[in-house]
Amino acid sequence: MTPKEVLALCREKDVKAVDLRFTDFPGRFLHLTIPVDRLTEEVFEEGLGFDGSSVRGWQAINESDMLIVPQPDTAFFDPFPETPTMVLIGNIHDPLTREDYSRDPRNVARKAVNHLLSTSIADTACFGPEAEFFVFDSVRFDQNAHEAYFHLESREAEWTRGRAPSDLSSAHANRGYKIRHKDGYLPVPPNDHLMDLRNEMMRSLTEAGLEVEAHHHEVATAGQCEIDVKYRDLVRMADQMMIYKHVVKNVAWRAGMTATFMPKPVYGDAGSGMHVHFSLWKDSQPLFAGSGYAGLSEMAMYAIGGILHHAAAILAFSNPTTNSYKRLVPGYEAPINLAYSQRNRSAAIRIPMVSQNPKAKRIEFRCPDPTCNPYLTFAAILMAAIDGIRNKRHPGEPLDKNIYDLPAETLANVPTTPKTLDQALSALEADHDFLLRGDVFTDDVIRMWIDTKRRHEVDEIGMRPHPYEFCLYYDA
Repeated sequence: MTPKEVLALCREKDVKAVDLRFTDFPGRFLHLTIPVDRLTEEVFEEGLGFDGSSVRGWQAINESDMLIVPQPDTAFFDPFPETPTMVLIGNIHDPLTREDYSRDPRNVARKAVNHLLSTSIADTACFGPEAEFFVFDSVRFDQNAHEAYFHLESREAEWTRGRAPSDLSSAHANRGYKIRHKDGYLPVPPNDHLMDLRNEMMRSLTEAGLEVEAHHHEVATAGQCEIDVKYRDLVRMADQMMIYKHVVKNVAWRAGMTATFMPKPVYGDAGSGMHVHFSLWKDSQPLFAGSGYAGLSEMAMYAIGGILHHAAAILAFSNPTTNSYKRLVPGYEAPINLAYSQRNRSAAIRIPMVSQNPKAKRIEFRCPDPTCNPYLTFAAILMAAIDGIRNKRHPGEPLDKNIYDLPAETLANVPTTPKTLDQALSALEADHDFLLRGDVFTDDVIRMWIDTKRRHEVDEIGMRPHPYEFCLYYDA
């Protein structure tokens, strides 16, 4: 839409408030709201000022003034506020230079697309993430000098099947039909307690402009879910992932429940990933379809080679929390092995074989999880693929066997993902030149990401006693 069309739509729908949104460095949606009368065509050109000094990973207080410039083609209606509200996602500009701000994640994503165009390799990078999440009835957690704990409640969790009626509310009376650990994939109600909630999420996502393909219960007990949306170009898909998380959290909140995209909130069960389907196109033609292995083109093979070659560095963005690496462990189809294969879900890159249509030919990078900043993650994946294509990084032979059944001496030759966030950050320190090409990422962005993650997450977790350490060491 054009600015004129956005303003006309506001009048037609009797919009009263306009929410201007952007994404902070780690990947959280932020917003400021203006009365609809303040939205003019000039605002789409000049932007509106705000204080960026308190935004995580942004400028110091002495350089805090920022501009948010709303983008008319991002307009959607937020179904949650009582006041009729239109949302516009904005680009962040430096008010003095009027240039795009280097630490604005959406700017990084846009530069990645522009770099792709400059190479003439392709004109479109399509992404289709599959974000999983948990929905709990309630959660309690705290960490201080003398205690550390978390407590999860879920009406469908295996651990509630022995609860007495006096321990449960009438709404959650114990009538059995609990989901066993690792036995939650695609059950029907009454085992699936959350079908109506996911239907409401699906309706809200559709209202917000996302094209939902399917939703279902996932493998884990305690309300693990997935809603799949249709692939889009890089920047639009990153926008939609931010909307996706916003909708999931708010529908759950409105229903008196709570949703989390933490990769591993439940011990001993499957974690939540965000498998990313990726393909390149030019002149509306798919470039990954060919006559090679699994129906792939030579370009697709080189893209796989680039992603696997730089995977450890990519994970600093795609798996950006200390909790991320509690999911990336052997078992539960965890994609820790840096290999590729058709159909094999124990490899980091899978080639889906559900359709022979060339337009469906794509690769699936299975390592990422939904705590990531989608703008930075998709940009990093694209830059690795471009590097692989330009340098003809062939990934070698596929690994079409069940990797977990391989003998130890064979498995020792298969590289694996980093075991901790700190290892991934070290990999990014050592391998980020491919991200700097075309000024897509900058040294400043890389340095700020590494320093912030180490200081506020790795070091903070490392200094705190873990509850399980008391089980191991209290009587030592």
